[in-house]
Amino acid sequence: MISLFSIQDPGNSIEWMLYLADKYAGMFWEGTKLTLFIAVLGTILGFALGYVIGIIQDAKINKGDHILKKALLRLIKAIVTVYVEIFRDTPMIVQAMIIYFGIREANIEIDPVSAGVLVTVLNTGAYMAETVRAGIGSIDLGQREGAWAMGMSPMKTMICVVLPQAFKNIIPEMANTFLTNLKMTSVLNVIAVQELFMAAKTVGGNYYKYFESYLVIAVIYFVLCFAFNKIFNFMEKKMRGRSDYALAVEYMDNQ
Repeated sequence: MISLFSIQDPGNSIEWMLYLADKYAGMFWEGTKLTLFIAVLGTILGFALGYVIGIIQDAKINKGDHILKKALLRLIKAIVTVYVEIFRDTPMIVQAMIIYFGIREANIEIDPVSAGVLVTVLNTGAYMAETVRAGIGSIDLGQREGAWAMGMSPMKTMICVVLPQAFKNIIPEMANTFLTNLKMTSVLNVIAVQELFMAAKTVGGNYYKYFESYLVIAVIYFVLCFAFNKIFNFMEKKMRGRSDYALAVEYMDNQ
């Protein structure tokens, strides 16, 4: 690998930071790729899980429903409520330890990366479930009633009318969740996931320069989060559309 810096005998912290970033660039790069992989996959799958749970939480139990349907829906609602409360009220680092070692205690082989993705998915799903439920609730009830009056079933109304609009409202929170996951993957080092924080920990131990090594990944985390935040802001602005349009009704009134 071509050296980016000519520092051979670093003296101060800045020189050590540059020296470590140069010498262990490959290790930091691999840690960054794994961090991005877990954050992206965990957020996407977690969002899908949260969407399903949000729909379940929003489902209504009607008086005319069959007794078995009522019992089944109540049971499913109770299960997802317990799941959401557990994962929202416990630290992700504890969840990682329990899930990884709990699965291995059951004599099921699972590698640290798969366990890390699973933890991220379950944690994200719990938080996104509440966001999805709120997003669905933000859609005017009159739109559902209009769809029902046109003969659409409640499920078709949810899929074709409510969810597309709710999705647009949820995008900003999904972006925030992804940025949070990008940083929270650092706790997965407790189950030996070789992500960015673990790379810094390993590099720092080689020279006992932990401060300088952690400064390197602080810069990497900052650059990643800053870049993705700008991308998400641009996407959100595009989805909002133009703000200088004129309503057709107003145009007709002026004629």
